[in-house]
Amino acid sequence: MAPSSETATVRVLCQKLLLSGNQPGTLQWLIGSPFFPPFTVVSTFRCIHHHSLDFQQESDDLRKLLPKGFEVIGGLIVGDSDAEKSAVEAVRAARRLRKHLSEGGELDDEKIVGASCDVGTGTIHFFISKTEKATKLEPVASVVYEDKSGKYLWENGCLLHCELPMKLPFYFPASSPSDSKEKFSEAVDAVVTQFKEPCAVYIAETLKKASGDVPKPVVLRGKDLGFGADASNINRLPAADLVSDIKMLSCSHFCQNSKTAAAVNSAENADKIHISVLINRSEKSPTSGAPVAEYFPAMEEARLIVVDLNLDVLTYAPKDLPLMHAVSNLVIPALVDQLYSLKKIILPYLLMEHPQLRIYHFNPPGVLHPITTIYELNYGETEMKQVDVRKSLHLRLGLPLDRPLLRTANALDLSVIDDSRSNVKKRGSILLKDVHIGIPSSGVSEGVASLIQGSYEYYHYLQDGFDDSGWGCAYRSLQTIISWFRLQHYTSIAVPSHREIQQTLVEIGDKDPSFIGSREWIGAIELSFVLDKLLGVSCKIMNFRSGSELPEKCREIAMHFENQGTPIMIGGGVLAYTLLGVDYDEGSGDCAFLILDPHYTGSEDHKKIVNGGWCGWKKAVDSKGKSFFLQNKFYNLLLPQRPNMV
Repeated sequence: MAPSSETATVRVLCQKLLLSGNQPGTLQWLIGSPFFPPFTVVSTFRCIHHHSLDFQQESDDLRKLLPKGFEVIGGLIVGDSDAEKSAVEAVRAARRLRKHLSEGGELDDEKIVGASCDVGTGTIHFFISKTEKATKLEPVASVVYEDKSGKYLWENGCLLHCELPMKLPFYFPASSPSDSKEKFSEAVDAVVTQFKEPCAVYIAETLKKASGDVPKPVVLRGKDLGFGADASNINRLPAADLVSDIKMLSCSHFCQNSKTAAAVNSAENADKIHISVLINRSEKSPTSGAPVAEYFPAMEEARLIVVDLNLDVLTYAPKDLPLMHAVSNLVIPALVDQLYSLKKIILPYLLMEHPQLRIYHFNPPGVLHPITTIYELNYGETEMKQVDVRKSLHLRLGLPLDRPLLRTANALDLSVIDDSRSNVKKRGSILLKDVHIGIPSSGVSEGVASLIQGSYEYYHYLQDGFDDSGWGCAYRSLQTIISWFRLQHYTSIAVPSHREIQQTLVEIGDKDPSFIGSREWIGAIELSFVLDKLLGVSCKIMNFRSGSELPEKCREIAMHFENQGTPIMIGGGVLAYTLLGVDYDEGSGDCAFLILDPHYTGSEDHKKIVNGGWCGWKKAVDSKGKSFFLQNKFYNLLLPQRPNMV
């Protein structure tokens, strides 16, 4: 039972409650879960059909986007100083949306959250609406903004994934093409009925490939499943090693207990259970008999159409939820909703070429839980129709419009996962990723750290059996930079070798043909030419007459990491380094630079690299008055800019 509003606490798990780009009157949906304490806000989606009052389209969009296990628990409006008036409007909109999502017209007597953000001050006021008939909202006195919210979600919960490809045939009279939509709808309804038939079989198995014992698959039969239960009232089960009654088996049966804290902070690393769907037509019959074939002659000429459908659903469940309830009240309803969503998209094209529909799951930054999208593969990723779809999703989720966060290459990989460290194989060697994570602090006591955004691979001397010691540091820094653009999915080109970099500079006319295969140094200008040619990336170059000038530009460099987030190449004489961040105390002027050193010649040993100072903070001026940057050397910084794309 939900607590009374006098004692209710709104808990906010999402990092950013207000989405960027909000205008007065903007409505956001507050997303929670029936499995969490009441009034717990997990995420927030912008309503993009608010002004047109198209709640049907809004509900269709959210039904596709939001995984089962999460639900709309309220609304927030960016309004004026009358907080309660705006919150009342948010509550009314949220209740209308909930009715459309449930496809029922009955009263919504759940307690839900209404919130208002004052445009002038940015202050957010929360209220509770007890019932749909209530005319007055109750203010909430206690609002808690949680830390480590991702850990809360994934230590206690898991994902259930189900893929179901099918070919759906149906017939309609050749003389009456208008009947095709009705016949297709009947065929879809028949599939929905099969999901709940006693002969339906659901096989659950782990998606993790661990070195230890893997739980055996579990078979759930349709005749044993219960449907329509209120998720919040389902009894939870304690973890148990041996369970004889399948009804007492919880989702935790397939979850690992030996994960590190860092491994459970995202959906990508969450425990996953794979569900397969089968129809058992060969169960033993109480009476024996010969096989029977039935023949139904067509009364007139008929036409056959076969529709390819590939269902792919992802749902969230607490680990202590009974597995049978997770399947019957999460997975199966998700399959039904997605099937109807696909039907709605295909219907206008039923007698033409069918759209090639593909489901993808994403976990974009700032959103704690996965989202699901349906893309039409008839259009390339750079075609305007597909770009417009992604722009709409970016707008709804409050994602920046200059970062490709929802391209197909960003989709969650839900195949069998190996628990080993996620290194990347490249040309026979193993490349370390994100080696700066976990390094000691900078030593700037009151500093604010501004760091690279996203992942990169560490390139350094002697990798791939190629001896570039003494001349290849800028090449290696360039390779690290290009790896960043690859891993953020701005490009799919392979990271170029030294020779390929040289060939590019010759092709654009910057170097003579004799440059290919040489051991000549390159600098910031050459790097900018290569990035422009291969990736279409423009760069800003900052020049310094002395190393002592770098701290003076620390604030400007920090803004680069805040706004662009790309790695920077530092060149000085014949040396080059990769800059991954700065830590700057604006009050004292004290600062430190996070340096990734390409001059390292050892093995891919993370501990050795960090302990040896090959990746770490370098103070502008240390306690002995020494500086990492030489005072009498000319330096230049290459600052790659993000392409403006989604």
